[in-house]
Amino acid sequence: MMNLGKPNMSFHRMPVVPIALALLSLPMLPSHVSAQGAPSLPAKQIRVIVALAPGGGTDVVTRIVASRLTEIWGTPVIVENRAGAGQIIGTEFVARAPPDGTTLLAVTPAHVINATLHEKLPYRWDRDFVPIVNMAATANVLVVHPSLPVKTTKELIALVRSRPGQMHYGSSGVGGASHLAFELFNAMASLDLVHVPYKGGPPAVQDVLAGQISLLMGNMPSVLQHVRSGRMRPLAIASSKRSPLLPEVPTVAESALPGYEAANWNGLVAPAGVPQDLVIRYNADVVRVVTEPAIRERLSSSGFDPIGDTSAQFSAYLKAEFQRWATVIRLRGIRAEQARRSAVA
Repeated sequence: MMNLGKPNMSFHRMPVVPIALALLSLPMLPSHVSAQGAPSLPAKQIRVIVALAPGGGTDVVTRIVASRLTEIWGTPVIVENRAGAGQIIGTEFVARAPPDGTTLLAVTPAHVINATLHEKLPYRWDRDFVPIVNMAATANVLVVHPSLPVKTTKELIALVRSRPGQMHYGSSGVGGASHLAFELFNAMASLDLVHVPYKGGPPAVQDVLAGQISLLMGNMPSVLQHVRSGRMRPLAIASSKRSPLLPEVPTVAESALPGYEAANWNGLVAPAGVPQDLVIRYNADVVRVVTEPAIRERLSSSGFDPIGDTSAQFSAYLKAEFQRWATVIRLRGIRAEQARRSAVA
């Protein structure tokens, strides 16, 4: 069995609370004031580009953080959605933006996945951007339609092995985080499942609810209400630890596949060349926001795990994620051409 599990690091263990306590002890300054060497913020508004449609998990996290930063800075932090081409359109827009700190990008696993999935991109994730902070993660949940005669991950694996090529799982699209999470699962468990790509996560969720497909690796915010209502059966959490929202549901790693981990995460990056003092300022203030009790509660209740790491830690995590998902993409023979084919509406 191949060991394609988590890299030798975990953002869940990064010590952010002491940082937050130190930040909370500092006086709040107007955006134009510079004290003790702290950089002034850009005079005009700051835009955070979300390269996805409104309403998804990344959009929710980014808007929560942006709203609080607006209050702290006294400078408008505007979230702007620029969806399309698997997040490439919005990402290219930020890569070409002036590196003055006024345009930032909210990133997800697709930020590093696309570098392997696509032969050519109009930017490089590791050259054209500066990591700022990983804001929050959200667990993927392995769910099945209640009619499927399985209650554990081991039972699911046994059932799929007895029906090779006959069972279907859905995803938000070829090369997306939910697709690769299941491909990692398939590789580690040596399964033959049929992939059904959809145009986004919501239609895939709806087809599981309707019984059109049997399986889904859905993010917590999209499946939690259906799990609680009994319309979906959760088998396992795909993250490295159990979720407090579904504490009785074991992880994939503890229940069947040791080393398995596939979480979604939501970070911030800036165009390369942005002043380092601004990166430090942005990092410190976002860490302050995601560790405030009220914001932590808002994020946690929606299925998100606040992170708030350093720029260097986030940079190392991006590199580890790139290597892990590149291995999965190459092993499973996933190609960008597949992503351009028509998906289920």
